[in-house]
Amino acid sequence: MKVLLINGSPHEHGCTYTALAEIAGALAEEGIDSEILQAGRAAIRGCMACGGCRSTGRCVYADDPVNEAIEKMAACDGLIVGSPVHYASAGGAITALLDRMFYASAASMRGKPGAAICSARRAGTTATLDQLSKYFIISGMPIVPSQYWPMVHGSNAQEVLEDEEGMQTMRMLGRNMAWMLKAFALAAQHGVTPPERETPRKWTNFIR
Repeated sequence: MKVLLINGSPHEHGCTYTALAEIAGALAEEGIDSEILQAGRAAIRGCMACGGCRSTGRCVYADDPVNEAIEKMAACDGLIVGSPVHYASAGGAITALLDRMFYASAASMRGKPGAAICSARRAGTTATLDQLSKYFIISGMPIVPSQYWPMVHGSNAQEVLEDEEGMQTMRMLGRNMAWMLKAFALAAQHGVTPPERETPRKWTNFIR
C-alpha cells in the first residue's frame, strides 16, 4: 500500500514539507509506503472547464504537475494534501492543481482515504482545511482524522519541529491513514466494497 502526499508550498523543504515528512515517517512505521510530490513551485493553470478530460481522465494541459499527480495517484491507495495558509485559504498553486486533478480523475479516487493538512505562522488554518477537505467530500473519499485539527504552526521548518502538538497530530494522522488502508483492504477481501452510485445521476437546476 502507498500514499501520495502533495506539497503545495513553494518552499520544497519548508513548513508544509516538515509536516508531511512527519506523516511519512509514521506511515513507514506502519509498513505503508509514501511519496511526496512537490507541486507548489510550479506555474499551474486554473481549470478552463473545456471538458477535454472526460474521455481520457487526463488534463489537456501537459506542461505542469497535474497529470503527473493523476498518474501517481492511480497507483496509490490514499492521498494527503498539504498547503501553507495564504490569505486564510490554501495556496493558489495547490488550488489550481486540485481543481484540475479532481475534475479529470475524481472517479478513480472514489473510496480512497484522503486528508488535508496545513501550515501557518498564526491563523487561517481552519478555513484552509475546510477548503481542501471539500475535494474529498464531493469525490466520495473517506476523510482521515487525527486527534486535533491537522495543522502546524511556525514561520520556518525549525519552528514547526518545535510545535510538539502539531507534530504529534501529524503522526496520529499518519497512523490513522495506515489503519484505514489496512481496514479497507481487509474489508475488500471479504467482499465489502463502497456502494455503487445510483444511475442515472440526477442533476437539479434551480433556475429554469
